[in-house]
Amino acid sequence: MMQTTRRLFGTVAAAVVAAAALPAFAQADAPLRVILPVGAGSGVDTIVRAAQNALARELKQPVVIENLPGAGGITGTAQLVKAAPDGRTIAFVSNNHAVNPSIFKKMPFDSLTDITPISVVGETPFVLVVNPSRLPVRNAKELAATLKASPGKFNYASSGNGTILHLASELFVDAADAKVAHIPYKGVGPMLTDIIGGQVDFGVVAVPSVQGHLKSGALRAVGVMGAQRVASLPELPTMKEQGFADVVIGGWFAAVGPAKLPAAEVKRIHTAVVNAWNAPEVKEAMARQENIIHPGTPEAATAFFKTEQARYARIVQKADIKAD
Repeated sequence: MMQTTRRLFGTVAAAVVAAAALPAFAQADAPLRVILPVGAGSGVDTIVRAAQNALARELKQPVVIENLPGAGGITGTAQLVKAAPDGRTIAFVSNNHAVNPSIFKKMPFDSLTDITPISVVGETPFVLVVNPSRLPVRNAKELAATLKASPGKFNYASSGNGTILHLASELFVDAADAKVAHIPYKGVGPMLTDIIGGQVDFGVVAVPSVQGHLKSGALRAVGVMGAQRVASLPELPTMKEQGFADVVIGGWFAAVGPAKLPAAEVKRIHTAVVNAWNAPEVKEAMARQENIIHPGTPEAATAFFKTEQARYARIVQKADIKAD
């Protein structure tokens, strides 16, 4: 009986030692909570869910996605910054994270110091589109000339005051030195409906949102807003190629953690993010969605957030943009 007890004690002790040597997530099989401060079915939601299984495989732990939309992403990100910096909660934020400090007078957190940047994973390209019946122009140069020649005659739509599509259009309007009215909508769907219907003249949209409309001729793309051409629109030049050197903007998305996330956890999650978005099935899904994937380092993400926030602040101030 004594020998049996000793063997049992030895077995239990060995198991305890082995368990203690395992990473925390393996001990408790705790899931990684991924906060998305956007609604289900949105661009970032679709992108992250396409990589959910690959991310879980790389991390060797379940990945649970939680949509917490509201207030331009502030609602969800506020939950991230409250989370413990233990590597069990991250979020994927987009442009609005860097826009909001310039739009809202009061923020419940600091967009730079209350997060830990992990990686700017990639972006969804934007295109400048026109209603060809109202604006029979073929490129961005012709559009700029038409707008400038008739101050106040034309208007553009956006998905709402202070959204990245609003700022992107303002970036072009400013470069064109034109006077154009802004018509804000509550979302991309209503915005597109009215551009196609002729109630509004032009706007900036993400490529996946308008592929069908471009093919049907209901809309015409006159320039790619990003730094490179789009695979599905190889003949369409970028704004930079058309002489608008400063009109370079896209819908980026980035992985972030709470402030003071330990370096070991940043490295672990960063490695998993890079590998997940390089998985063949995820790369295929990203190509179908026209997303450009280029996961960067945590250091590059930190610098990027600072640069983007300062850039958007300049656009907001110059155009006197205010939240609804």
